[in-house]
Amino acid sequence: MIYFNQDAAFLKFHNFHPNNSMKKIMSITGICPLWKEPSCKTEMTSQLLFCEQAIALDEAIDFTFVRCLFDGYEGWCMNNQIAGIPASTEFELKGYINKNGTGALINNHFIHLPIATPVYGDINFDSLKIEYNNNDYLRTEDIKTGNATAEKIAMLFLNTPYLWGGKSAFGIDCSGLTQKVFKMMGITLRRDAWQQVAQGETVDFLQQAQCGDLAFFDNDAGEIIHVGILLNSSSVIHASGYVRIDDMDNLGIVNAVTGKRTHRLRIIKRMF
Repeated sequence: MIYFNQDAAFLKFHNFHPNNSMKKIMSITGICPLWKEPSCKTEMTSQLLFCEQAIALDEAIDFTFVRCLFDGYEGWCMNNQIAGIPASTEFELKGYINKNGTGALINNHFIHLPIATPVYGDINFDSLKIEYNNNDYLRTEDIKTGNATAEKIAMLFLNTPYLWGGKSAFGIDCSGLTQKVFKMMGITLRRDAWQQVAQGETVDFLQQAQCGDLAFFDNDAGEIIHVGILLNSSSVIHASGYVRIDDMDNLGIVNAVTGKRTHRLRIIKRMF
């Protein structure tokens, strides 16, 4: 059963036992962190944004272990940040939030939504009612996959602070940035940079790069540790400290302010 707590202004679970049978859940907070262990003191590995969905696989005190439907990523989320939904429920995707200050009403209570949050048709079942009170969002029918679109969406995140495991304009990591930009164009990327590098087609030379190509960077052990979106063959937008635009050359990223090299180029991949 789902109910709304008028005093605390959030939803909670009752009688939710994922061990008995897998159940479908959705985030009911602007950002629902996924934790490595069932504790907020552990590493945040990823996030679900408002109304993003997952399958519940296990439970612990106050936490549920879930697998995200979009990218298969797994982690523990707090029970008071998610709600169980019917397994057959399908939400109609209308578009994505593309401006700060936008929100929705959840049982008549306003909730702030970060850029890149999916916008669905109004949701109403059991005691859960969600209404999007601002029609000013980027509609799916207006999003055309291509170089200009990739740049336009990526620029929405400019100056967003870096946050390990983050996936929104409230805080984002390097692969969260690339995943969200491509998701808004209808292209599915996996969650981490080392997973994303296995996708797409290789671009042999930096000089052949196009806006929207992904540049991957490695460490001394040859492990992929960073990813950014090329704007052209000489600049990249990426999350490093904050989402920023830096210079690129054949060796990698050069900080546009300090002139120091920060990341070593490994490979360039084209996803569309």
